[in-house]
Amino acid sequence: MTDSAALLNKHSFVELGARQRARALLDDGTFRELLDPFQRVMSPWLLRQGVVPQSDDGVVIAKGNLDGLPVVVAAIEGAFQGGSLGEVGGAKIAGALELAAEDNRNGIPTRAVLLLETGGVRLQEANLGLAAIAEIHSAIVDLRQYQPVVGVVAGSVGCFGGMSIAAGLCSYLLVTQEARLGLNGPQVIEQEAGIDEYDSRDRPFIWSLTGGEQRYATGLVDRYAADDVAQIRRQVSELLHQGVPTEHRSGQAELFLQRLARLDTDVQIEPAAVRQLYQGERP
Repeated sequence: MTDSAALLNKHSFVELGARQRARALLDDGTFRELLDPFQRVMSPWLLRQGVVPQSDDGVVIAKGNLDGLPVVVAAIEGAFQGGSLGEVGGAKIAGALELAAEDNRNGIPTRAVLLLETGGVRLQEANLGLAAIAEIHSAIVDLRQYQPVVGVVAGSVGCFGGMSIAAGLCSYLLVTQEARLGLNGPQVIEQEAGIDEYDSRDRPFIWSLTGGEQRYATGLVDRYAADDVAQIRRQVSELLHQGVPTEHRSGQAELFLQRLARLDTDVQIEPAAVRQLYQGERP
């Protein structure tokens, strides 16, 4: 049995590491990793702060085919530093997207899939990480002119911070029930607004507002899949075959601002009210 076939036979996508997830999405025999761990391209800043670095800086970049389509996959390893992005990991993703856009300008229709398990910028690298994430944003906007960029948030880290903006820039987003998607993480909100506003230990409440099912119901993502390798692969393939959307979600900012203007901030928001709000109804 080939590596890809063996991975497809495993039920849970969430339980796979970043490299396994990338391999599971690509057609058998087409997985080719760029800047693999043996290249030793890692963060020069972590050791200076007493943090053990990882030889791929927590980001896996792979090229291959998905149902025959040329694809580049960028997978973030949520188990390393909470999936946070620094200078090297961010540059790997931005560079891969930029090369995919260049492929398209040269007649090679390369698409992109981003496997997003990340808390956002790596605090130990501060402005360097922020700059790298800004480059990722720019590269997504460039590439999506030519081919779809599909983001996948499976769990269990979720997608937060500057990389949640990257998710919002994707042509399409796919999530599972285990996923979470938001600009600020629960602990950050609790720290800034207080536990009465947002209790980071209240898991049902958190998932009811920022979990995958809720994000799908509110129209902030395009697909909702079970935590199943084969199902996620199939849905990613379908999204890639759809081509570039007529209008990207990020181009509808005015519509979302109008809906948010109806929100009553004097009361604690409820999940049902969030759905009504994003669906254009007055809660």
